[in-house]
Amino acid sequence: MIRKLILLSLVLLLASCSSSQDKLKISATTWVGYSPLYYAKAKGWLEPLDIQLLHVVSLSENMYLYQAGNADAYVGTQYEYNVMSAQKPTLKPVMMFDRSNGGDLILSNVSIEELKNTKQTIDAYLEMDSVNRVLLHDFMEKYQISRDRVHLINNDQAIISSLNMQNMKGPTIIVTYTPYNVSLEQQGFHEVASTRDGLDLLVVDALFTTQDVLRAHKKQFLALKGLVAKAVAALKANPEEFYKTVKPYMLEVSYQDFLSSLHDIVWINDKLPEQLQSRLKQSKFDTRFLL
Repeated sequence: MIRKLILLSLVLLLASCSSSQDKLKISATTWVGYSPLYYAKAKGWLEPLDIQLLHVVSLSENMYLYQAGNADAYVGTQYEYNVMSAQKPTLKPVMMFDRSNGGDLILSNVSIEELKNTKQTIDAYLEMDSVNRVLLHDFMEKYQISRDRVHLINNDQAIISSLNMQNMKGPTIIVTYTPYNVSLEQQGFHEVASTRDGLDLLVVDALFTTQDVLRAHKKQFLALKGLVAKAVAALKANPEEFYKTVKPYMLEVSYQDFLSSLHDIVWINDKLPEQLQSRLKQSKFDTRFLL
């Protein structure tokens, strides 16, 4: 009898370990392009697949979580991927979400002309370890704002989005993205450039993981891709129902602001347009492992 109990305990322990290994953990920010993931989570679609979605507030937190080994995969842009893949050469994009078409923005409390001509130091708020830095560099280069005139202030978007324009003592630049821009614009900051107007950067969002994790969890990743397509279809069919479902994850953004943010992205989860594929290859974005 005792031997049977020991054997049963061992079986249960092994089953528990196996279950733990099979769980796929994915970390994601509140970027509107990732909202299909939160829709799938809220609908209970992820649980049967043993997929856990980890909700983070910033791009840098997303990267740190993955680097610490607390997530098996993470979502982000190709710029975070370039940083991470230097440390993990087997890291690859496995699923596409969207292309930014105005969703990444530069806000300010003054005009571009004032930024170009001011003799004061310009305070620039951004997430340093993210696409924010590349956007700022592109903006400064395009409008001939030299680096020695800019004071970089590193914060995550949750903190940046609480800035009040009335408290700014001089010319200020804020690098942000939807939906964090909403509260900033309500505080008086205005858009001076974006990925739709004024910035020449291509910014795409994808799911990244290593080749080993992809092999071990390929069925889950394939099923997730199908669920993302299902969620995007639900969004297009009934945006209000979709919004109500993902609202708890979207920083209390209003329905109108949510609809507005959807105009700032182009969905590419189903298929990559040929022209976009060409641009991605030019930027050394490895598309070979896309599902």
